[in-house]
Amino acid sequence: MALTVAGSDSGGGAGIQADLLSFAANGVFGTTALTCLTAQNPEGVSGIVALEPDFVAEQIRQVRRFFAPAAAKTGMLFNAGIIEAVADALGGEPAFPVVVDPVMVATSGAVLLDPAAIDALKAILLPRAAVVTPNLDEAAILLGEAPSCLQMVHGAAVELAGRYGVPFLLKGGHLDGAVVEDVLAQPDGTVRIFTAERVHGVDTHGSGCTLAAALAAGLACGLDLEKAVERAQAYLLAGLRNPLAVGGRRYIRH
Repeated sequence: MALTVAGSDSGGGAGIQADLLSFAANGVFGTTALTCLTAQNPEGVSGIVALEPDFVAEQIRQVRRFFAPAAAKTGMLFNAGIIEAVADALGGEPAFPVVVDPVMVATSGAVLLDPAAIDALKAILLPRAAVVTPNLDEAAILLGEAPSCLQMVHGAAVELAGRYGVPFLLKGGHLDGAVVEDVLAQPDGTVRIFTAERVHGVDTHGSGCTLAAALAAGLACGLDLEKAVERAQAYLLAGLRNPLAVGGRRYIRH
């Protein structure tokens, strides 16, 4: 089984909702620790209510008291207090792999991580991750500059993995082109590139959550990191290529 520590998406396409769908579709029982409530739909976020850090941590502790998570995934953490509480509840050396999706800004532009919390994320959570899964906008915040071409994406992934001492899966979907490249970089500089044809005409809201949750599910099933990335990417692509039509748009099918 796996644990997701993330926010709720009232629109159902991202956050805890997408994570649980991804866990179930990949054969893993899902448990949750909710960090925030959001009022949103695919067009934007109109409100965020953060839960008390102690309550976020208590959810994690209660899950761990009964279950034995084989992997966890973090998503929207929102502020430094929640980041610190989550890190403490997971433990200094987590007993299971943790996939950190460093959710910072929504596609709509809504800020999903308090700027003051970025230092806490860098210092406390990233160094203990089994893998970190930023998109290019998040990588730009972590690095101080935005990768603007494939060569820069490769270099950014290597720099991030070396800086934090953990693997980074840098997602290249925000670049233009018919092919999307995701770059998995190890702290020793080893790189593997995962390529896929870009899928057009589908709303990609929740794609980052879906990929990270499917990756955590693969780790929970005992796959090594590269195999887990392969399976997670295949799962996301299948959902994009066979979308679900709702409300006049096409969305990822879980």
